[in-house]
Amino acid sequence: MRLLQLSSPALPVGAFSYSQAMEWAMDCGALSNEEEILAWICDCLEFGSTRFEAVYLAAMMKIWKLGDFDRLKALDSEFKASRESSELLAETLQMGHSMMRLLADIGEIPNAALFPSPSFPLAWSAAAAAWDIDEKEAISGYLWSWAENQVMAAVKAMPLGQTAGQRMLLKLGAKLSILAGEILKIPVGEASNFLPAFSIASCLHETQYARLFKS
Repeated sequence: MRLLQLSSPALPVGAFSYSQAMEWAMDCGALSNEEEILAWICDCLEFGSTRFEAVYLAAMMKIWKLGDFDRLKALDSEFKASRESSELLAETLQMGHSMMRLLADIGEIPNAALFPSPSFPLAWSAAAAAWDIDEKEAISGYLWSWAENQVMAAVKAMPLGQTAGQRMLLKLGAKLSILAGEILKIPVGEASNFLPAFSIASCLHETQYARLFKS
């Protein structure tokens, strides 16, 4: 039940306000239909920043359980340095701050004050470790939450319809357990993130004239 709580769109961290550059790709015409949007989301999951993020999340979960706060701070700094644009950095900092404040307020993370500017993976992994959620299930839930938010951002920004959104979620959901298993096998030092078009789109979104989303 705790994993469902962590993966819920009701989690008050503001994820709904971000599209992670997809809004710019739609605005410029690079994404114009359900198939193209699904391919974009799948590429981010399998090759890009989301997979990279999940590798750090898995490592952070393990280290939270060991109580090695210096190592956590080092990983958090590495992850924040990996964000390709100011919007993506602002996104993870805002969501991380909101998540850690929530955990502190409900009394789940007594060491929250040690991390005044946490990334979202650091804060989310703190809850997953504190609640002793299975690592593979936690990663699957984290990826699902991200994918669901991406689909809903697409449905808001383009007249796709709710049925198209559910079709995309069905296809994405079928990939997540396998992907989570692969992520657990990747040492954090070997994590990679190479989607140049995504990085460029994120930078260009910063100056997009009309926007629904912060990223």
